[in-house]
Amino acid sequence: MKAAVFSDTHANTGLMVEAVRRYQPDVIIHLGDHERDTAVLRQEFPEIPLYNVRGNCDLCPTAPETERVPLGPVTAFICHGHLYGVDYGRLDSLVYAAQEEGAQIAMYGHTHRALYEDVGGVKVLNPGTAGKGRNLSWAKVEVFDNGGIACSIEEL
Repeated sequence: MKAAVFSDTHANTGLMVEAVRRYQPDVIIHLGDHERDTAVLRQEFPEIPLYNVRGNCDLCPTAPETERVPLGPVTAFICHGHLYGVDYGRLDSLVYAAQEEGAQIAMYGHTHRALYEDVGGVKVLNPGTAGKGRNLSWAKVEVFDNGGIACSIEEL
């Protein structure tokens, strides 16, 4: 199963749409800021399931703050990250929340800094920002039938 993961798009949807067209994922995940950008994804790719959460800049949010996302044999815990102290480089609260939800991978945004590492047996992924500025990025995630997870941070 392939997932395209984006965060902090801040109304810059063109590159995100192009990345989805190229990658052709089975699922799209948006980690907040701006939640309304998901409407473009739903319109362009109505056949691809989309999961999203709200971020700290989503003023009229309709999405949940967190969600459990099934990715084949793996469960992902998704959030924007601002409620878990990720601003300060601390991932322990995020990892604990993922473990409480039975997730093998935790995905968050907010910091605009891409990251992929293993923390306490939980894969932790931040796709960076797909919004404005330099170093725009997103993440490709592939989950295998045996529960293996492969992630890569991709430039936009």
